[in-house]
Amino acid sequence: MHGLVALLSGIIFSLGLGISGMVNPNVVIGFLDIFGTWNPALVFVMGGAVMVNLGLFNMIIKRKKTYSGGKLHLPTNSKLDKSLIIGSVLFGMGWGIAGICPGPAVANIFLLNPITLTFVGSMLGGMLIYKFTLGKNH
Repeated sequence: MHGLVALLSGIIFSLGLGISGMVNPNVVIGFLDIFGTWNPALVFVMGGAVMVNLGLFNMIIKRKKTYSGGKLHLPTNSKLDKSLIIGSVLFGMGWGIAGICPGPAVANIFLLNPITLTFVGSMLGGMLIYKFTLGKNH
């Protein structure tokens, strides 16, 4: 059951990314180009996501388990430290340069676009570097 819920959630998320245009790097770069030809459409995508989250988050955190019966994993760290700031800056730079966020990159991987494949490979490489270096200490 847990796998089915995860699959359906992923499909819904991918459809939302596709319909909103977030899988198109040109749309994302247009959104980030605030001093050029700014495209504000993704404000509504993010606003919609925030509104759904705000509406459901309090209900979700009151539960002890997920709807499929698995353990509910919520963040416990609330520190604003050097690692968070550096990681956020690197994430934002990667997103801005490539116009690709991790979710849309995974949704686009089947297009076999060399830029997307390079982005996903770099993202996975960064995750492995973290796992074998800093991940043991955090």
